[in-house]
Amino acid sequence: MAPIVEVKGLVKKYRVGSEIITALNGVDLQIEKGEFLAIVGTSGSGKSTLLNMMSGLERPTKGEIWINNVLLNKVKEKDMAAFRRSYMGFVFQSFNLLGSLTALENAVLPLVLQGVGSRERTQRGKELLKTLGLEKRMLNKPNQLSGGQQQRVSIARALINNPKIIFADEPTGNLDTKTTKEIMELLTSTIKKNGQTLVMVTHDWDVAAYADRIVHMVDGVIINEEKKGGVPVHEKAN
Repeated sequence: MAPIVEVKGLVKKYRVGSEIITALNGVDLQIEKGEFLAIVGTSGSGKSTLLNMMSGLERPTKGEIWINNVLLNKVKEKDMAAFRRSYMGFVFQSFNLLGSLTALENAVLPLVLQGVGSRERTQRGKELLKTLGLEKRMLNKPNQLSGGQQQRVSIARALINNPKIIFADEPTGNLDTKTTKEIMELLTSTIKKNGQTLVMVTHDWDVAAYADRIVHMVDGVIINEEKKGGVPVHEKAN
């Protein structure tokens, strides 16, 4: 069975003034369907750039990205948003909720963009928010919710269209330790139940420990991988 995400020889270079910065330097990576992969590294390691490449938010300088047997490099810019809505959900560190909308309205926003009718999207949104423990908070706006509650709404928004892949960028970065544990347990159990693939970027090794596999990045390359429980997959020399 082909991996749901495959990265081959990925290179990303940026021009900063007269200098060329290499953010990714020949990354190869395969992610299986239903796998929870954590990408760990310090600031500047290339982990967020890799996430952005795989999710189509940025284009690579060289290399290939395959998503569910589709070569992402070949998806035209005008079609990229629709492609992401069909295959992907996103959870961000800063929640990115719209302050003028209720929790329910924020959660169902992807369905609005897909043209799903009001009755269906309201029903789906209520069911999902109830599952995420927000049954009594559906009509609250973001400023009436705690950080953990806002992240639950963000997770609902990511899951509402049943994406094959969820990309999470430091999803617990703005949360305290207790809430981080709650969110990670909730996110992990939800994607396992639905058979979804989760790709998460984090600098926190305790958060990464929830994953099935951890990829460690330094200076734009993967230096080692390990499976859950600390079993090494392989190591690469710098």
